[in-house]
Amino acid sequence: MIRTKRIYDQPAADDGRRILVDRLWPRGLSREEARLDLWMREIAPSDELRRWYGHDPQRWEEFRTRYRQELYNQSQALAELRRWSNDETVTLLFAAKNIEQNNAVVVKEVVESFS
Repeated sequence: MIRTKRIYDQPAADDGRRILVDRLWPRGLSREEARLDLWMREIAPSDELRRWYGHDPQRWEEFRTRYRQELYNQSQALAELRRWSNDETVTLLFAAKNIEQNNAVVVKEVVESFS
């Protein structure tokens, strides 16, 4: 099972493996508070794409398309996420305020499409 969650939300016992999928470390959060199992920067959107998107809801669909293309170059990391999610709960963590339109949502969609 794969879930998405803001990294600023309280860690929970049912989060399972907690993986940050942002390129930048979240502001104002210590590593202890984050309680991460892994930080997968390599699957975060490129700096260019992240800056272009700027969390503008009108750019969401184009962002999803472009980010999916970037993710397909990360097949090994995506396969690893898929394996983990078959055995345990994986929670993909992100810092964005928009819980429905962020990179973790796209990663989840792509990993789940590998079934």
